Amino acid sequence: MAVQLGFDLPVRTARGRDDFLVAPSNAMAVAMIENWRNWSGAKMVLSGPIGAGKTHLTHVWAEAAQATIINAKDLRSDDVPTLAQTSVAVEDVPQISGNADAQTALFHLHNMVLAEGHTLLLTGTGTVVHWGLQLPDLVSRLRGALETSIDAPDDALLSAVLVKLLADRQLMPPPDVIPYLLKRMDRSFAEANRIVAALDQQSLALKRPITRALAGQVLDNDTQGTR
Repeated sequence: MAVQLGFDLPVRTARGRDDFLVAPSNAMAVAMIENWRNWSGAKMVLSGPIGAGKTHLTHVWAEAAQATIINAKDLRSDDVPTLAQTSVAVEDVPQISGNADAQTALFHLHNMVLAEGHTLLLTGTGTVVHWGLQLPDLVSRLRGALETSIDAPDDALLSAVLVKLLADRQLMPPPDVIPYLLKRMDRSFAEANRIVAALDQQSLALKRPITRALAGQVLDNDTQGTR
């Protein structure tokens, strides 16, 4: 029987196209990303819940389009002319709700990227109308963008996501751990990420391999913490 030793190994997140898990909940988003050359208006909004794979798909697109990726909260007006020399992906746009300077920078980036003949991808949770942006001209332009979304995962996808997250941490639990988790965890990508991180931390702390018993301990700790 193989024993998993408790080494604090680095997390290597695989973000290539072949590493993205396609399922009914995200198939349309994947198809739209792969068809990026035909986006209407040369721009698209990609939305979905936290941990759904928006960043992974953004990296897939950026590699294909030779694009630059920047987080919305890091946008500065002085950087716009340089950024606009390539296609651009702006991640987590709702984070600049209430940030007038960043919204102005995004407005100018939107206009300049398209004027230069490049393509623009924007990501966030929920639809554009719920992003909380206050700059009317920016809101108008983003509402006019093609939009696609990643939906909540089904059991098959959530199972595959758990396997991938564990593999990113170089963890290989026995086959009975994944079905055990699926029956007891909240159905979300964010919860999958959180549970895998907790399993990794507990395994290291106790110097024990990840087993169904350890998974049960982690889930029990979660339940006790919410009481």
